[in-house]
Amino acid sequence: MGKFINPFTDYGFKKIFGQEVSKELLIEFLNDLLEGERVITDLTFLNNEQLPIYPGERIAIYDIFCTTDTGEKIIVEMQNRSQVYFKERALYYLSHAIVRQGVKGESWKFDIKAVYGVFFINFLLDENHKLRTDVILTDRETGKLFSDKLRQIFIALPLFNKTETECETDFERWIFVLNNMETLNRMPFKAQKAVFEKLEEIVDVHSLSEEDRVRYENSVNAYRDYLATIDYAAKKGSEEGFEEGFEKGIEEGFEKGIEKGIEKGIEKGIEKGIEKGIEKGIEKGRREEKFETARNLKSLGMTSEQIMQVTGLSLTEIESL
Repeated sequence: MGKFINPFTDYGFKKIFGQEVSKELLIEFLNDLLEGERVITDLTFLNNEQLPIYPGERIAIYDIFCTTDTGEKIIVEMQNRSQVYFKERALYYLSHAIVRQGVKGESWKFDIKAVYGVFFINFLLDENHKLRTDVILTDRETGKLFSDKLRQIFIALPLFNKTETECETDFERWIFVLNNMETLNRMPFKAQKAVFEKLEEIVDVHSLSEEDRVRYENSVNAYRDYLATIDYAAKKGSEEGFEEGFEKGIEEGFEKGIEKGIEKGIEKGIEKGIEKGIEKGIEKGRREEKFETARNLKSLGMTSEQIMQVTGLSLTEIESL
């Protein structure tokens, strides 16, 4: 186990950004993220499980849910696994936070506060190969801001490849530390920004109480189970999807070869076909393994809602285990 906690675990992420004692870290990060736009001086943590307004409505569960000193709502999440409707899920969460601001009575006239969603993603967002993707409401033709009440920021951590010495901004320093924390022997950037000293104190594994250490180790085990499941699915998908992908790849390659040459087309088609075959095989492998993973995570003490996010199983399926 490394000197510092793993921020990709549920425990580690909330230890860094989701507790009152570390509130200063979240404020500093958000200000570095929104540098030049606004300055947050204080925030309050809210219940991260928003109960439905109407019977039958889905419950919204966030990693971190807070409100700033001026009333804006901010959702901060660490997402390790890509989902089919991930972008829609993120939009649902923000929309839910907007709707919850409604006040009963005739005096309220839709005076809502802005809602921000900050999503650390440990995967690539479709074909978008950008470290940071900012989504706002604008006029399609002019690009002029239409409303500032909804803002989504996606940070694709795998696309950050700068070294410690190459980091130029405080935002880049944050991303470097989060990406490399578990393997660091010392906390960098303390000379450039005092908040990293505070971060070093909070994430030192040896400073954890016995109870927190057990919780952290359980969280690490759950994270490793998830990684093992993905590796197994990828391997199984490669084996089962290769033959199908090869055949489809030849077909696609031949069509491409008509325009750019048979040899190059087949090579490209095989590559694409294998990718599609692997993707199909991975999905099949996940289905076979997620029940086993759910049992493991349940034995580690994770809640049904957390297991739902990791495995994709329904609440009914999880509670029947």
